Amino acid sequence: MSLSLSAFIAFIPIALVLIFMVGLRWPATRAMPLAWLVCALIGATLWKMPAGLVAASTLSGFGSAVNVLIIVFGAILILYTLRESGAMETISYGFTTISPDRRVQTIIIAFLFGAFIEGSAGFGTPAAIAALLLLGLGFPALAAVCACLMLNSIPVTFGAVGTPIWFGLKNLKPVVDAAVGQGTPVASFDAFMHQVGVYSALIHAVAAILLPLFVVCFLTRFFGKNKSWAGKPSTLP
Repeated sequence: MSLSLSAFIAFIPIALVLIFMVGLRWPATRAMPLAWLVCALIGATLWKMPAGLVAASTLSGFGSAVNVLIIVFGAILILYTLRESGAMETISYGFTTISPDRRVQTIIIAFLFGAFIEGSAGFGTPAAIAALLLLGLGFPALAAVCACLMLNSIPVTFGAVGTPIWFGLKNLKPVVDAAVGQGTPVASFDAFMHQVGVYSALIHAVAAILLPLFVVCFLTRFFGKNKSWAGKPSTLP
């Protein structure tokens, strides 16, 4: 089986999730089990995975899901605690006193505060918390969600205390360890992970200069009073 065909087959469960949840608007309780079933059938028939390995991979997936749910539960608990205690209104008032300019509020809340929430919790919690703050300041709901999701694309690599890097690349440890001392520029797997973090931060630094300005112009174009892409040069500094 060619590499391109293997990649296409591996993408089928992901494509099904997108079709069911985005296209057909199915709930995750229906879409995800079906995607798992297709994935298990592909593994058992096309890739000849033993039944025990399919079952073990399924249990491993459940374990990974529990880790994600624990982090999300903590973030949601903080959100409801802030809302029920009245702290959310206090925070919103504090942001308002910093600047009444909605463009500045967007950068402070959706970008800076959202990046902090992404680094501590991750898994979409900036959209749940920062967007709520923007709504409390009078932003239209669609504008608040769009701004938070677009600006959250930068810090997501280091979300949940670096989970995407250490969790996503941990399977490369045997390969990296085997390559150490064979002319590779890294001395260990830890050095490799550090290098990935450095390169990711450099790429994000470039995007962090351009994306906030684009989002501000986007908001003025579709939600501003004059419906113009010109977000005013005064926002650039």
